[in-house]
Amino acid sequence: MAIVSNTFLTYSAKGIREELSNVITNISPEETPYQSNIGRETISNTLFEWQTDSLADASSNAQLEGDDVATFDSVTATVRLTNYAQISRKTIILSNTEEVVNKAGRRSELAYQIAKRGSELKRDQEYILLNGAAAVAGNSTTARVTASLGAFVKTNTDKQTNGVDPSYTTLPNSVRTDGNVRTFTETILKNVIQKVWSAGGTPKILMTGPVNKQRVSGFSGIASQRYNINGGDRPATLIGAVDIYVSDFGQVSVIANRFQRERDAWVIDPEYAKLTVLRPYQQVELAKTGDAEKRMLLIEWGHKVLAENAHGLAADLVTS
Repeated sequence: MAIVSNTFLTYSAKGIREELSNVITNISPEETPYQSNIGRETISNTLFEWQTDSLADASSNAQLEGDDVATFDSVTATVRLTNYAQISRKTIILSNTEEVVNKAGRRSELAYQIAKRGSELKRDQEYILLNGAAAVAGNSTTARVTASLGAFVKTNTDKQTNGVDPSYTTLPNSVRTDGNVRTFTETILKNVIQKVWSAGGTPKILMTGPVNKQRVSGFSGIASQRYNINGGDRPATLIGAVDIYVSDFGQVSVIANRFQRERDAWVIDPEYAKLTVLRPYQQVELAKTGDAEKRMLLIEWGHKVLAENAHGLAADLVTS
């Protein structure tokens, strides 16, 4: 059919009101499973410390009837560990005009940006906790850095021959050296879980990147070893988790984490890790120097790994 002559079409019209959705879509993930599963603790200094101890090895311990004590068991001193709190922040500046004009999707630009920056701060923390940074004391020109899980864990690891674990006594101020990558296998996973259990930990969480999460799903016999956390058709409720790996040493929740290194697979006992807080999340209104609003979102926080051998690492895994 032909269009009748002189029909006025939208292609020629002026002043048509735009159609802009009043909903802002943000697909960026906000799940932070490591933070969500470990504990919280308030600290009172930028340098915070704690102690670890262990029991003597079990022995036959058979004594003579009526025997006197001639020698005494030796006393082993506790081990003192330290870490630093670091400052993380996000900033906002926007004109007062932007705040009052009519906007689609939000009434207040300032409130929207504050909420957005808050989510970004939490993502930054998850990244910092898992991506290998060593502790830095800091000075007037260098920011303090809190040690990540990768700087703490040095005992229960399965790595390539050219990989080197961090070395420290009290302050985890060295990073591990990556080795050549290899395929993540069930044998590697079983070895790390066994090491954690033998050291006294309770392996509860296996945390991987998305590529190796899929590889775990392909382990032999996996169908009989995994099931929905809640049972039946109900969705899993553990944050970030979809299933359970039943090992020889207990059930391990398998969780994919978007913010950790793909080459790492962490076996974690969340009872032995905490996020420490010196200054909690706060919004600071900065000095007004012009026709604009300035805000700073800030947290001063750290990472406490109460016993590094309660955790384990399958290192040097393929990333694609």
